[in-house]
Amino acid sequence: MARPKACFTFLLLIFSVFFISLSFASEGSSGKHRRALIPGADTVSISGFVLDNHKEPVPEAQVSIVVNGEEIDHLETAHNGKYVSRFQLKKGEIQTATIEIKVYKASFQGKTLSFKGNELASKEKHYYISEDVQLARVLGPAFWISTIVFVLAYILIAFELLHRTVAAMIGATLMMTISYTIGTVNPAYHIFSYERAIAAIDMNVIFLLMGMMIIVGVLKHTGVFQWCAYFAYKLAKGKVFLLTVYLMVFTAVTSAVLDNVTTMLLLTGVAIEICVSLDLNPLDMLIPLVMASNVGGTATLIGDPPNIMIGSYAGLTFTNFLLALGLVCALSLVALVIFCKIYWGKDYAAAKVESIEDHIQHLKEEYKITDPGLLTYGLAVLAFAVFLFLTHGYWHMEVSIAALMGAAILATIAILTEKINLIHLIEKDIEWPTLMFFIFLFIIVGAVEETGLLALIADWVVHLSHGNFVISVTLIIWVAAIASAFVDNIPFTATMLPIVAYLSEVIPGAGDQLWWALALGAC
Repeated sequence: MARPKACFTFLLLIFSVFFISLSFASEGSSGKHRRALIPGADTVSISGFVLDNHKEPVPEAQVSIVVNGEEIDHLETAHNGKYVSRFQLKKGEIQTATIEIKVYKASFQGKTLSFKGNELASKEKHYYISEDVQLARVLGPAFWISTIVFVLAYILIAFELLHRTVAAMIGATLMMTISYTIGTVNPAYHIFSYERAIAAIDMNVIFLLMGMMIIVGVLKHTGVFQWCAYFAYKLAKGKVFLLTVYLMVFTAVTSAVLDNVTTMLLLTGVAIEICVSLDLNPLDMLIPLVMASNVGGTATLIGDPPNIMIGSYAGLTFTNFLLALGLVCALSLVALVIFCKIYWGKDYAAAKVESIEDHIQHLKEEYKITDPGLLTYGLAVLAFAVFLFLTHGYWHMEVSIAALMGAAILATIAILTEKINLIHLIEKDIEWPTLMFFIFLFIIVGAVEETGLLALIADWVVHLSHGNFVISVTLIIWVAAIASAFVDNIPFTATMLPIVAYLSEVIPGAGDQLWWALALGAC
């Protein structure tokens, strides 16, 4: 028991570090050079926002306030790009003063704004400057280093040259290490700060995945997935095509509310056994099930990791996904059934159907519900979680809270009734490498977003589509579909999120439609 406990402690330590780090995320620092208050002096207030070419906020930009060649204040923009400085000058000094606002950040071209003191807006002895500063991107060392690291990490992940979690971890830590070594000596090499790296992690996605992993981890111990396959075989009564349709519908529906990968893993064994008994090539049934799983997972926010990422980034609800993609996915499933009938119809008809009743009895004994009590609790908790998924927009609640609540209730019941081993649930059923992969992937994407690579790609897409809505939708669907056919759709989706967000703002009539295009293509 020593090794499992040590592993469990180590994993908890890693996640504790990440969670505690969130509390130290910088909201923007105040000035470092403050003059003491001078009685009867003139007060100057300077504020505004630092923005990039896309009118997006630039956090952690360095802002210096210089009066007559002397730095009066030095501050850093907040997460929303805002800067605020307030200082005092000797009475009458403002009339002859020249005030400069100097703004700088790595990967941006520095900018200086100059103001004459006697031209400022004033009220009594209070003078005001309210000025937004727009910085142009610069393809400097930080841009090229982050781009190269990003591409290399993507290649390692796409071609499975290295485990994807390790590849993402190397990429993320390398960028942060460069930022705090070479970047400390020369700011042009500073990619992003530790605080920005932590802020790039979407904990809503991480917690949602974790919650669903726990729910599925408990449910799979009841044998319900295999029992459903047996029940479909019983209903079909030897009609192979009908059996395939039943299994496809079950797989699609299950994948819409649970992890589709786990669903397929649990169904594969019984599906292969059924195919062997029918003298049918297992691929003739497994391929339709995989495609049905993808279709079902596309229909909801929680059905597939890309949808989870899209929903969290764009602020879309479970209901938004269901209304926008539900009918499309239902029609896709019908089209898939027709395709299977045309493509594999002869194989289904040629399958040997012998001793149906004997085989049904065999499957009934082998794939029965192993724990009816736990299944009852599990289905009740799942129904409660789905209710929260459907209504989380009304409660203004992140969807991950619904998943964690369901997971907490179900895990507590399973552990208190000694149905599930806690260590097994935490070590085996929660896919820690997957969660760590998402964390490091978010950091990598956050880095190239910080240095401007994604903004450059977004501008290129706008230029390529000429700002046309139909062309943009077509590009996103087909590029996402083709890319996801050859490489992991998770890093692709993470990369596309900021790009689609910008396109949705600048392309007339886009609204949420580009998000649905990304979901359909990536899933």
